[in-house]
Amino acid sequence: MTDSQKEATRQAALDYHALPRPGKLEIRATKPMANGRDLSRAYSPGVAEACLEIKADPSTASKYTTRGNLVAVVTNGSAVLGLGNIGALASKPVMEGKAVLFKKFANIDCFDIEVNESDPEKLAEIVCALEPTFGAINLEDIKAPDCFIVERICRERMNIPVFHDDQHGTAIVVGAAATNALHVAGKTFEEIKVVSTGGGAAGIACLNMLVKLGVKRENIWLCDVHGLVHVGREIDMNPEKAAFAQATDLRTLGEVIGGADLFLGLSGPNIMTPEMVKAMAKRPVVFALANPDPEIMPDLARAAVPDAIIATGRSDFPNQVNNVLCFPFIFRGALDVGATEINDAMQVACVQGIAELARASTSAEAAAAYHGEQMTFGADYLIPKPFDPRLSGVVSTAVARAAMESGVAARPMADLEAYKAGLDASKFKSALLMRPVFQAASTASRRIVFAEGEDERVLRAAQAILEETTEQPILIGRPEVIARRCERAGLSIRPERDFNIVNPQDDPRYRDYWETYHGLMARKGVTPDLARAIMRTNTTAIGAVMVHRNEADSLICGTFGEFRWHMKYVNQVLQDESRRPHGALSMMILEDGPLFIADTHVRVTPNPAQLAETAIGAARHVRRFGIAPKVAFCSQSQFGNQPDEGAERLRQAIALLDEAPRDFTYEGEMTIDAALDPELRERLLPGNRMQGAANVLVFAYADAASGVRNILKMKAGGLEVGPILMGMGNRAHIVTPSITARGLLNMAAIAGTPVAHYG
Repeated sequence: MTDSQKEATRQAALDYHALPRPGKLEIRATKPMANGRDLSRAYSPGVAEACLEIKADPSTASKYTTRGNLVAVVTNGSAVLGLGNIGALASKPVMEGKAVLFKKFANIDCFDIEVNESDPEKLAEIVCALEPTFGAINLEDIKAPDCFIVERICRERMNIPVFHDDQHGTAIVVGAAATNALHVAGKTFEEIKVVSTGGGAAGIACLNMLVKLGVKRENIWLCDVHGLVHVGREIDMNPEKAAFAQATDLRTLGEVIGGADLFLGLSGPNIMTPEMVKAMAKRPVVFALANPDPEIMPDLARAAVPDAIIATGRSDFPNQVNNVLCFPFIFRGALDVGATEINDAMQVACVQGIAELARASTSAEAAAAYHGEQMTFGADYLIPKPFDPRLSGVVSTAVARAAMESGVAARPMADLEAYKAGLDASKFKSALLMRPVFQAASTASRRIVFAEGEDERVLRAAQAILEETTEQPILIGRPEVIARRCERAGLSIRPERDFNIVNPQDDPRYRDYWETYHGLMARKGVTPDLARAIMRTNTTAIGAVMVHRNEADSLICGTFGEFRWHMKYVNQVLQDESRRPHGALSMMILEDGPLFIADTHVRVTPNPAQLAETAIGAARHVRRFGIAPKVAFCSQSQFGNQPDEGAERLRQAIALLDEAPRDFTYEGEMTIDAALDPELRERLLPGNRMQGAANVLVFAYADAASGVRNILKMKAGGLEVGPILMGMGNRAHIVTPSITARGLLNMAAIAGTPVAHYG
């Protein structure tokens, strides 16, 4: 990196911290403060009631205050990153960053607390005095051996979890990476020789973790700047180091590295040589974790021993040992069960959860966050990526279970599966709302054909379908391409073994398909030659023919191309007297709940009868999600105050609905704000038939519906489930090119639901 590049990088980092507001944190109120009533409840006199409840029962503090979800990140700035003893004030950006990670990855609130106190016992006294404020304490960047003293005193005196992340967080992630590295190498903890450099807090904690995982203490050789830690050594010793002292005449790293299975470096740059790597055992594991410059660069280690399994602390090499894989989730689980400490059982559970997740298939969300990186379990993928949204559910649940089983949970849970589902729902916006759909889909095993079977999103969705549902995916595409892309994406599924393939280039059913299509379209201008060409090139038409021939139950298409282009072929093949598209319905999941939008794609300018039909269909589909439909017909007109043509069509649609009893609430025509604000609507039309906010918006024009859908998605952070193609008896759904793998999984569940379940 040139000097100018370094300066540009430095300035970008400074700007990130300074703009648009200084720092990385702010405090936001969770309760309204809009009037005198709110004030009287938030403060005097109402606050006294909460105070008295807590005085009578201290455990209710987690119910009436933030304490149950509040962690203190505490440091004295004596060992900050690789910067050393820079002092408490200079450490504040790091601690703010730690708080951001807690919030981002586990939705835990944090205060960073920087303390000007170098005496470890006095620092421990300060931390202990903070217990009434916090549900847990994260000690950070305190030098060794002071950190051992602070943690010991705090753990002895405090009845809340105290966790020194530099020690135990690093140890947990190293433990997970080592677990999987030995799995790849075909070795066990009980048999390996470990050589470690660095006798600081992190190094000692890692060695203790390896012992917990099965490494024999006599097989651990610890070196520091003074050489091997050996029996009788007096220089720079403490009880933690002494526990690993070897009775030997050997003194240097070079002398003890021979035959080592695992090198664990938590020291400094360039202390490991290629010759040392060559001296290690067969298929060596090299964890060179010094930051920013490791004990040996990965390319040098790989050149010395090509099959070496390597991890570093850097993000620009595979297998970054990053504490963010651990601390948010171990605290999440500990807080949620009211753990009084984070014990060995909880730490080992965290190790196992992280390791197991890496061996599972890579999540689509992680793949998207790390686009272009190879994430197939093996030597270059030992631990999951921090942005894998499954970490919270898997790891936090494992920690909570271990806390309960080891007897340190003050608030044990009756249903850990429901707890995990709730954690997953916090990461996957759609999870909670989609639960009734997935449950309904589980009652039958429907065959879902995906027209764009070579798309990576479809492949990831297919893997998830096989893991999470009873549906049977069928993919249209070239088998060799699909197999290659599955392997590249780190997916375990393979064509023909796990799912069926329709190869447009060479399929024994080709003649049957084109003859079927020609039979449907012969009097609509389609010749046999054209039918043959379409069945070779048009995967949407192929999928529709399969559904028509009862070789599949539902078609999902549209990951590329224009909606109505796909709908043309769906209509040609699958439309009949009982089934015809009558609207596209999108569920937009927002921070305050779902909002359904129709018709976004099917009818550009629907007539009154079509609008009424769309409303009826939308109400049926909304009930699939366990939601009572409240349909608002939306326009610029407000209850007849505009002679607009679109508003007139909406009024006529309402009149048509009024001709027969309906099992859903509807009202209109009205503006969107009136639909969503009951008080405003009541002022405009007192006594209107709708109670509360509308949850379904039906528009007179497709461009208005589509515009609202896209604005909610792009600017309001809305997550779309859909579009759901109404009127086709669940035989076809046309998605849009922006859909994610998770979105395709959701659509598969919708397509996999028998129609009887929602109508």
